Amino acid sequence: MLHPKLQKLEKSLTPSTLTQIFDPLLEQKKIELWLKRDDLIHPIISGNKWRKLKYILDHVLSLNAQTIISMGGAYSNHLHALAFAGKQLNLHTIGYIRGERPKQFSSTLSDLERWGMELRFVSRSDYRILRQYKNYNSLPGIQRGEYWLPEGGATKLALKGVAEILMEIEIKYDCLCVPCGTGTTMAGLINASLTDCHIYGFSALKGGGFLLKDIEPLLIANNNNWSIQLAYHFGGFAKANTELLLFIERFFNQYGIELEQVYTGKMLYGLFDLIKKDFFKSGQKIVAVHTGGLQGKAR
Repeated sequence: MLHPKLQKLEKSLTPSTLTQIFDPLLEQKKIELWLKRDDLIHPIISGNKWRKLKYILDHVLSLNAQTIISMGGAYSNHLHALAFAGKQLNLHTIGYIRGERPKQFSSTLSDLERWGMELRFVSRSDYRILRQYKNYNSLPGIQRGEYWLPEGGATKLALKGVAEILMEIEIKYDCLCVPCGTGTTMAGLINASLTDCHIYGFSALKGGGFLLKDIEPLLIANNNNWSIQLAYHFGGFAKANTELLLFIERFFNQYGIELEQVYTGKMLYGLFDLIKKDFFKSGQKIVAVHTGGLQGKAR
């Protein structure tokens, strides 16, 4: 059973739903596409951010820790959700931010500060060193009452929350698509999936081949039902071009569903491109996970 404080927070969330996408291309290719609307769970801690944090926060509270320390970039969805959840649960949060302190804060950094997260800007080389610490008590110099959370919430407890996505999908499907940053969400889906379903990750980062080796240690079985699309990063993490931004705008105008250019926008652009190129077999049913993070949307 979840900690009472976390139960209260969970009660404020909205159940995620499935929305079918109708499009002439899908009709032409005889492909059925559904969107798992995890973006609707909560305005801030939406999507895979809540899924990954749920059992981690329960562990933090069970240990009576008072401070969570984590890491991310200036547009980190993970830190954004963590800072908000920390404020709701009366937990102090500290974020190691990659790069120098900018003269102008991104909207994400402004929110982190507003919600009480202590921001510590570190060099890219020091940031890479932080990535090697994987356990909640492994950060050098960590004090009693402090809890270390790796980048993106990449822990085995996160996988447990992510697995609940599949428990909520009541239709049969052939393929599951998800955007990838650290690969934690994808690993949780692979672990919980049936082997006759193929899971496609869409890397949001340039050179995302490293995700292959980062995901494998998180898997509980030697599943071969997954792969990662590396061609739809648009120049790198949080980067975009006019073509992607126009796709996001058209998608909203057509379906009334907001996307952002960091994760889900890239995945759906790539998905439609692959459908156009007959990557998927006629008659297949695809579920794509909208992982939220709309605070990163270009305005």
